[in-house]
Amino acid sequence: MTNDRLCEEIRPQLDNLAVVLVRPKFAENIGAAARLCHNMGIGRLILVRDEEPDGERMRMMATHNAVKVLDAMERYPTLAAALAPFSHVVGTSARTGRQRRNCSSPREMAAGLVGLLAANRVALVFGPEDRGLENEDLALCNQLVTIATVGFSSLNLAQAVAILCHETLAALLEVHHRGGGGAAPKQATSVEMENMYRHADEALRKIGFLKEGDHEYWMRSIRQFLGRIGMRSREVRLLRGVCRQFLWYENRRAARRGDEAGDGERKDGNDGAESYPA
Repeated sequence: MTNDRLCEEIRPQLDNLAVVLVRPKFAENIGAAARLCHNMGIGRLILVRDEEPDGERMRMMATHNAVKVLDAMERYPTLAAALAPFSHVVGTSARTGRQRRNCSSPREMAAGLVGLLAANRVALVFGPEDRGLENEDLALCNQLVTIATVGFSSLNLAQAVAILCHETLAALLEVHHRGGGGAAPKQATSVEMENMYRHADEALRKIGFLKEGDHEYWMRSIRQFLGRIGMRSREVRLLRGVCRQFLWYENRRAARRGDEAGDGERKDGNDGAESYPA
């Protein structure tokens, strides 16, 4: 069986995959990324950028074959808006450190995506050429990937897109050639997860678990844990229900304490009104 025939048979998985470019500086890199998406059978390219890039410069690098990818390209003002319908988000980073740990290699990432792509939309997210993704961007990702290099870690944006897309396509083709593998269940979308994180943040602040000094550290750890396990929509709703119950209970306790304080003042004879000497 030819690779073209195999690619058509894995078309449903490829249709669930998208490349997201965050604030790219050069229109040529967008065009080159579109060409690579077309090479790898990926039809969805998403741009996070305020201004419209130069169409002529994009098309020059995309070549005529990939113009349809550019024509269908979506543009959003924020990464959160772009990722709203996706269940699994892979962020790319050349930098490592305390806030950027547990990074996968492109091959490890691709092997894990094979089962997910059957029933989930997956986004591969790439940052701007000069700085890469910011910590705020990476907080929206379920998984981080680092491309191994020797001596010089900086890659051209289109090169990074090529490596991740090729590894994903190769993994899909290999599993399909072997007879397929188990599909992962449908997971919660990015917007559902973000709503849950906001609810959890509010509840954990209310009960005193999160404090100003270490708030970001603990929420980052919570995000990494819950994002890694792959929660379903009903599990997200369950956790939000627990958060709502925490908040209801704490608000009720606060109201009761306020009522008791008011009763104490009235027992002192003031009845809540100011008294003046005769």
